Parts: sequence; structure tokens; C-alpha cells
Amino acid sequence: MPTTQPMTSSEELRSFSYGGGWQSTAALVLAARGELDYRTFLMANVGDDSEHPGTLRYLKHYALPYAAEHGIEMIVLDRIMKRTGERRTLYEDLTRPGSRSLKIPVRMSNGAPGTRSCTASFKIKVIGDELKRRGATAERPATVGIGISLDEIERANKRRCEPHERIEYPLLERGIRRIDCARIIRSAGLPLPPKSACWFCPFKRPESWHDMRRTEPDLFAKACQLEDLLNERRDLLGKDHVYLTRFGQPLRKAIPEGVDTLPLDEFDTGCDSGWCMT
Repeated sequence: MPTTQPMTSSEELRSFSYGGGWQSTAALVLAARGELDYRTFLMANVGDDSEHPGTLRYLKHYALPYAAEHGIEMIVLDRIMKRTGERRTLYEDLTRPGSRSLKIPVRMSNGAPGTRSCTASFKIKVIGDELKRRGATAERPATVGIGISLDEIERANKRRCEPHERIEYPLLERGIRRIDCARIIRSAGLPLPPKSACWFCPFKRPESWHDMRRTEPDLFAKACQLEDLLNERRDLLGKDHVYLTRFGQPLRKAIPEGVDTLPLDEFDTGCDSGWCMT
């Protein structure tokens, strides 16, 4: 658990929500250079069994060392169940025996995403709890930077704001685009991070699913097994099947082996306003 002391009455609590992708990594570089006023970066980890392995590798080998080298506090937070004190991952929530949880935005039979609470429960609330622990209140809200770039401006007003938070978008305010983020990251001598998302996220593009089947077959098979498990439970409840793609069929059939070209997905492919996908 983090050990940082709560802020005093004369301090302003400022932090940046680190998602592990291009935008928030670019913000980390800009903060290290003194161009952004954030010395604390908070990452809500949905679980070592839930985050894409590539994101966790980048965090360990690049982001955390870079932050430490430049005197930036980067804290990785787990979801802690208040009643039991146990750590709970999103994958555990989906697969634990007897669970009826469908926190992820699974696709319904018509291809539309169902309701979801994964971002709120495993990202926004986890960050919010840490800010409150550090002293943020409705009377003295913490400032939280969100990594939305200019080409994602439509996402800026979708982020739910907690009473003890004040949201700002420093990349958006500076007119920084996603391609600029890549340039900023490379200029620091860092490789580009992979796209940040849970490996089983139903908002994943079809071409990303195809890449996973081709380059990470074990992880793809695990996603198929998760989809099977969810539908086995749906059968017991007498409910329609749900899917991890918009094609209304099981993942292993929707993303056939050996196919190099798949239709582009025009639906939203990210989580709320930069909390998961930046």
C-alpha cells in the first residue's frame, strides 16, 4: 500500500491518471521536463491477470524506472475490497464461482455493447479512494490530469467527475495530438508503449483480436474460454449469449485463424475518457 502522507492545508494535491498508453506516457515525459505541473502519477491496475501483459512489461521496464529517474512519484494501485481487505482483479470478478458479474461491456446479440461498470469500479473509484486518502475533499478537491489528446476531444466530457476531484486535460489544452505523443515519447529515448487495455476488452478492434490470435495464441485461447464461461452462466440463467466482438458469434469463429484482413470496427474502442486507453 502507498505510504505517502496526506497533504497539509497549504498544499494542493495534483496527480495525473496514468493509463500506460501513448498519451499518459507523453504526459510523463513532459512532467519530467517540467513542462507539465504533475509530480505524482497514479495508475489503477485492474489486475496482473487482467491488464494486457505488454502494458505491464512496459510499466516495469520503462515507465517506473523513468519516473524514478526524474523524481516523479508513480504509484500503482490495486482494487481493495473494503469489507474483506482483499485485492480483487477484474478477471477474478468475472470468473469467481457463482459470480453473475458482467462488469465489462460485452456485446449483445445485435452487436451493441451492454452496460459496464469496469471503468468506474476498477479505475475511477480506485484513483478516487487514493486521492481521498491523501486528503482530497469536496471543499479542497484534488486536481486530476487526464491524458486526452486533441484528436480525441469528443471524449473529454464523458469522464464522470467525483466531488473531491477537479479534472483537467493538459494535452488537449496544449493542442497535442496522438502523433505528437509518439514524437514526445521517442524524444526521451523511450520506446512506444502498446495500446493499453484489458486483454479481453470487448471494445478491442477486430484487427487487434486477429493480431492476438496470430502473435499471442495462448492469450487468445484464454479470451475464448472466458467468453465460453460467461455464456455457460447465461445458459443457466436462461439469458441470451453475449460476445467479445460485435459480430454476434463466438470469438474463435468471429476471428478465424489465418485471415489477414478483417472489417474495420467503427464502434467506440476505448474506456471512459482516457482512464483505460491512454
